[in-house]
Amino acid sequence: MRYILRQCSVLQCSPLSSGLARLVSGLFTVPSQLMAFYEGIMFDVSQFIPPEVKPAPTRFRHGLSKFRIVIGKNCDNCGLCLNLCPFGVYQPGAKRPKAGKDFLCLGPACQKNEFYCIARCPKDAITMNPNPSFEVLGDRRWTADLLASTWYMAETGEIPYQGLNYKTGDSGGGFDKLRLVFPPNKALDCPDEDICLSLDLNRTGDERPSISLPIPFYLGGMSFGSVSINAILSRVRAAAAWGTFCCTGEGGYPDDLKPYDDHIITQVATGLFGVREETIQRVRIVEFKYAQGAKPGLGGHLLGDKVTTEVARMREAVVGSSLFSPFPFHSVYSVEDHKKHIDWIKATNPRALVSVKVSTPNDVDMVAVGSYFAGAHILQLDGSYGGTGAAPDIAKKNIAMPLEYAVPKVHKFLKEEGIRDNLTLIASGGIRTGYDVAKIIALGANGVCLGTADMVALECLRCHNCESGRGCARGIATTDPELTQLITQDWGTQRIINVYAAWMKQLRFILKRLGITHIRDLVGRWDCLAHLDYIKAEEIEGELE
Repeated sequence: MRYILRQCSVLQCSPLSSGLARLVSGLFTVPSQLMAFYEGIMFDVSQFIPPEVKPAPTRFRHGLSKFRIVIGKNCDNCGLCLNLCPFGVYQPGAKRPKAGKDFLCLGPACQKNEFYCIARCPKDAITMNPNPSFEVLGDRRWTADLLASTWYMAETGEIPYQGLNYKTGDSGGGFDKLRLVFPPNKALDCPDEDICLSLDLNRTGDERPSISLPIPFYLGGMSFGSVSINAILSRVRAAAAWGTFCCTGEGGYPDDLKPYDDHIITQVATGLFGVREETIQRVRIVEFKYAQGAKPGLGGHLLGDKVTTEVARMREAVVGSSLFSPFPFHSVYSVEDHKKHIDWIKATNPRALVSVKVSTPNDVDMVAVGSYFAGAHILQLDGSYGGTGAAPDIAKKNIAMPLEYAVPKVHKFLKEEGIRDNLTLIASGGIRTGYDVAKIIALGANGVCLGTADMVALECLRCHNCESGRGCARGIATTDPELTQLITQDWGTQRIINVYAAWMKQLRFILKRLGITHIRDLVGRWDCLAHLDYIKAEEIEGELE
């Protein structure tokens, strides 16, 4: 203890020192109820019951659709289209039916069906055309098809039937060029319940809890101030329903999160905003954020427009002032310094696991080994594809190593060092679908950390205006009280639950096609992947996804 305090006094010139001094000041005053807090809260994966999928329709009058259905004035309101369409596209109207849910329309592919309404309409009153609004949605990574398919999964919990591409985007590389290879005669014919998707977070064998999740992911940090409190609570409640965790980000620990302590990861970033001994003692996982993959080397930045009275109170800042998290921790320049930080957290919370979040520089394999020997349980590799629209392109496109390169590099190096089985490797930054989850696990990750997919489930448009205080038209990345009310917690929670229910169906389908019963057996299976630029059709042994 005297050594730790002495180190804090030496580091008084560092912006980190005062926060760390506050942390270690109570090392010997861990409340007795803290130990009781951890008794009996381990997940029993075998007894886990997935949350119920319930309809969570779009909160807007008209959902964005790929095709626009128009009913002409010559319609005699016979009601045949209402009876024909099994997808619920049409609704009754006073003069003629309304195509109020044309985003559920199967599109031109419906022509082969007997219930094709356009051909069956006795007055030829129905026309179908591409929706010009749909064509300008999204970007190369999150295409209009991918956005619409995620919205459909968030509404129904089912995989889309409308011919939408729900597997890949159009980036021209990365996950969009990787394909799964399903071997012949290995597909399993078994119930979904026989396919295990659990993830062990503590593989070190130390005295700390062995936490297992029933699903192979947890939700990443989105701080209070960067997104609305209703968006945060929707994510946290969905994480609790799925038996997993959600990270606070670096914006502090709002009181609204305290009922969900068992499912919270609290983050310690360089700015130490909202970091308290009490908040560290509440949780089961503490995350050190050394870098964010979307903007490595730049630190964190919350513009003054988003620093409202409540955000300023939580972060101990001035209303309207921009807030910066420097890069890097100015008291960490070696593995020994890194270990000192982890030891401080372990001493403050004797039963917490420690996660380390880093970006993906060229020497990320050495960073991984250093984190292991510093005492980390979880290493999160944050790739350059993630982050909000506030991240500058120069950082996203030119600094960090792509995630699909970093993960196999770290996986291979840890195996060569003989410590791969002792560290949980989590991948984040650009995971958009259940197929992306399977691909990155096959490349070497144990599980994934998700963020942007949650925002899309809440009907994010990918307009890239996240940094503005009032800029989010969907009420997601905002601190404005009026816009915050565009999302209700119950609706947001159910949307996120539904998306991941559909993803779990995708993952189980993939594992059964690969002949695998436990997702941990997919880790590092490079033979299950093919890159479209380098594979030849005659070299594929099996079916290319």
